[in-house]
Amino acid sequence: MPWRWDSPQADDAVAVTTGLAQEFPTQADAEAWLTQNYEELEDAGLDEVTLLQDGRVVYGPMSLHA
Repeated sequence: MPWRWDSPQADDAVAVTTGLAQEFPTQADAEAWLTQNYEELEDAGLDEVTLLQDGRVVYGPMSLHA
């Protein structure tokens, strides 16, 4: 059951370039990745992300702005 982040502002190219397209084995891994990479996502023009598990919304949308 893979976990991944999604953003309505991210097209396929942005998702691949920023790493947003990758899948994680656990929720903790996905959240740790976001903690380390949210500034890059914001710099790429993303405003919010949503955490998905197997395509199902777990939580979000969540703002990337402090």
